[in-house]
Amino acid sequence: MKSDVEELMPRLLPIEFGARSADLDLSGPPRNPQEYLRQVQLEASQCPEVVVAQIDPKKLSKKQTVIASMAGCPAAPVGFSPSLRWQQHQVGTFSDVRQNITKNRAHWNSQNLDDNVLMPQPTDEEGWKRFCLGETVCLGSSTGNTDPEPGPALDYNKVGFPPFLSIASRLKQSTVQIVLEVLIGWFEEHDFVSQLGRWLYALLACLEKPLLPGAHSSIRQLARRCAQLRSTLESEDDHKLPALNLLICLVARYFEQNDLADQPEQT
Repeated sequence: MKSDVEELMPRLLPIEFGARSADLDLSGPPRNPQEYLRQVQLEASQCPEVVVAQIDPKKLSKKQTVIASMAGCPAAPVGFSPSLRWQQHQVGTFSDVRQNITKNRAHWNSQNLDDNVLMPQPTDEEGWKRFCLGETVCLGSSTGNTDPEPGPALDYNKVGFPPFLSIASRLKQSTVQIVLEVLIGWFEEHDFVSQLGRWLYALLACLEKPLLPGAHSSIRQLARRCAQLRSTLESEDDHKLPALNLLICLVARYFEQNDLADQPEQT
């Protein structure tokens, strides 16, 4: 079987060049376009039709590609998953929130932050954990529902800064993804707390589409962690259930990770 180059050459070369192959010097540079094409034709004719790659299996075994798991979420216990109508309503509300953030981002960026708001550097993972969740949670001295009691002297360093729009709107897209990954990583090893839920919702609302591969992997990890924790709940009245359902819903329905979506229960 002729190569593509050999098939192409007769249509590009005048007939007279085909008769001068014996006079062609392959050791020197071509003197004109026709001579260049003729050199290519002769070189192609000298190549073997079949080439077998020589691969050392020992080298390949050390550089295998790691494929991330794309498994879906654990199924919700009976009565724990939300209705399709509820999911659609949450997606609509979330879409409105995202549009409002985009529309008013310039306004919120122009607002001065209080003197006590010291945002960490983008890559300061421990700093972001303390900033978002508070020292009380990060140091492990509190679990479960940790909503701060209202008061005039609230110490945000202990309870964490809420995701005020004046804060969230300042985050660059790269920082949004970093903080999202940091908090999801923390969530993998700890229980759900209310501060975490508020920040995850805010970060998802600031996350731009289409998703980059890193963000895609992170939000899927978030949905699976929420589903795993939901499967351990003992009661439909658990205060964590609505928040877990909401995060699963947004990842699956809004960000179109449909294989992770809760399906309506059969009645």
